[in-house]
Amino acid sequence: MNGMLVLENGKRFYGKLLTSAPAMGEVVFNTAMTGYQETFTDPSYAGQIITMTYPLMGNYGLFHEIEQAERPYAAGFIVGELCGEPSNWQNEGPLSTFMMNHHIPCLYDTDTRAITREIRQHGVMKGVLVPETAATADIRAALARPLETQWVRKVTTRDIKTAGSGTYHVAVMDYGAKQNILRDLVRNNCRLTIFPATTPAAEVLAVQPDGIFLSNGPGDPQDIPYIVDEVKKMIGKKPIFGICLGLQMLGLALGGKSYKLPFGHRGANHPVQDVQTGRVYITSQNHGYAIAADTLPPTAQVTYRHLHDNTLEGFVVPSQHIMCVQYHPEASPGPTDSLYLFEQFVKMMEEC
Repeated sequence: MNGMLVLENGKRFYGKLLTSAPAMGEVVFNTAMTGYQETFTDPSYAGQIITMTYPLMGNYGLFHEIEQAERPYAAGFIVGELCGEPSNWQNEGPLSTFMMNHHIPCLYDTDTRAITREIRQHGVMKGVLVPETAATADIRAALARPLETQWVRKVTTRDIKTAGSGTYHVAVMDYGAKQNILRDLVRNNCRLTIFPATTPAAEVLAVQPDGIFLSNGPGDPQDIPYIVDEVKKMIGKKPIFGICLGLQMLGLALGGKSYKLPFGHRGANHPVQDVQTGRVYITSQNHGYAIAADTLPPTAQVTYRHLHDNTLEGFVVPSQHIMCVQYHPEASPGPTDSLYLFEQFVKMMEEC
């Protein structure tokens, strides 16, 4: 059927709509050429309508083992061309079937370049995916609804889980953890106890972990002060490694300030520089917020910067055994350039 994306600034973009179910969410864009399955199953995209800038999606089909969560959390998907006949030796079905099964609205045969330019010029904003025949009053009503602010509560594990049988016991705070992160921790000789995001620090520390991992996750870090309060209680007690939202939780817990990026960093081609060595890494990223480096305490040392806008991409606090990065080393766009960070975490636990 014919469908359209309507942004809150009134702009409309037309195409074909895969499902008739409407969707409302924050409209963002991702510049990755591949990895569409990992993208829409990443819990960090919860509630967002994802525009893929690369013109063709679905050409290698689906392979369920690479999904990052039990189900997709994205509100909607926008692509230029949706491939109906994928070709890959691991292919288990077309992308369209997956989205239909999970009731994810998908707008295709649309101008994703124009949508991306609109977001880059005006910043991310709310939008709705609806049939072209949708009434104007219904569209306005949908856009008037506030965005969800507690996505972490929706994507976190409901129960304490375990994984791996390695030497080092790691307490994982699940704010929307990607499966690849957990796999890489296990590959690095770690035994995991995975806690719901709302777990008190005292309960986490009671299992006597060798280290604590703070995961990625969706949303504005300032919307979850209850997590920041618990992270404060963990600092200095055990070595801590944070990725993405995990970095933001540590930044706020140390007294830093966060701010919203105009259109975020989402894609698999973001250049990040190690400020000590000058080496540049090509990284995978997915975040809409950043920590202002100049608001961190003097004990925090900046380790990485984004070369597009000089935003903070990592810091360490050696005196409190803290390390964190804003990008996703497990996503491997390098493909293995950044996996050493997991080894550094293990070394930090070993030294402590």
